[in-house]
Amino acid sequence: MNKVERVSSLRAAVSAARKERKTIGFVPTMGNLHEGHLELVRQAKQRAEFVVVSIFVNPTQFGANEDLDNYPATPEEDARSLAELGADLLFLPELTTMYPSALEEQTVVYVPKIGDLYCGKDRPEHFYGVTTVVSRLFNMVQPDIAVFGKKDYQQLTIIRRMVEDLAYPIQVVGVDTIRADDGLALSSRNGYLTAAELRAAPLLAKILNEMAVRMQDKGAIPSKKWLREIESEAKAELLSKGFSPQYITVCRQSDLQPAKRGDTKLVVLAAAQLGKARLIDNLEVELTES
Repeated sequence: MNKVERVSSLRAAVSAARKERKTIGFVPTMGNLHEGHLELVRQAKQRAEFVVVSIFVNPTQFGANEDLDNYPATPEEDARSLAELGADLLFLPELTTMYPSALEEQTVVYVPKIGDLYCGKDRPEHFYGVTTVVSRLFNMVQPDIAVFGKKDYQQLTIIRRMVEDLAYPIQVVGVDTIRADDGLALSSRNGYLTAAELRAAPLLAKILNEMAVRMQDKGAIPSKKWLREIESEAKAELLSKGFSPQYITVCRQSDLQPAKRGDTKLVVLAAAQLGKARLIDNLEVELTES
């Protein structure tokens, strides 16, 4: 596996692969790779002959008082894991490569409406940073296929909309969340949890599954009032177990608007603080026609 820091070196390697008629796959990450990230690379390798992985801790998606300065970094372990998986190229850009202008003067790419909901409401700067950095990475790598996890379902939905709106010739692939045996979604931020919090954290996924079962038992959403009730009950249960829930909501998969009677392709989105860790999770649900 080759490692490069400059865009010129990245493009030269990708160009050489294209001359060999290889399909280019891309997995953007912020490092501190866990099994969830590695599954994205495996999925990229199944779909492409030349796989690029980037590691860049993007400052523009961190808000004030968030964990940018303490975000976990494991560069040697990351490179070793990627080499063992057979990634072809590791792109390690510097800050000035990604943002040649001062951050406050940098051109911004933003997806409105979807980006203003849920995590976008609680973290106003976050999705501005995500879409801007992913857009820049897409222009640098110019992949045929880009692979993202479904754990951050809102992010995946926003990136798909950005690709459609800006006419990127890129297939965006979403990969199911990788979980620990107890159901906890794998995340770099799980390292912030204490031993007691790690035991409590799987409750978030358990509650989402219980909500899905209740909806599937009904076969359809009987009313908006009923939906708000099960969302409120889920928040109350989390609060009683030491979580600080930010949102738990049932949405349409397509545009993340609140679900209503007659909707069948749904996703339950959740975010909650537990100790120092902000946990996010989701669960896709398909109902019968009402």
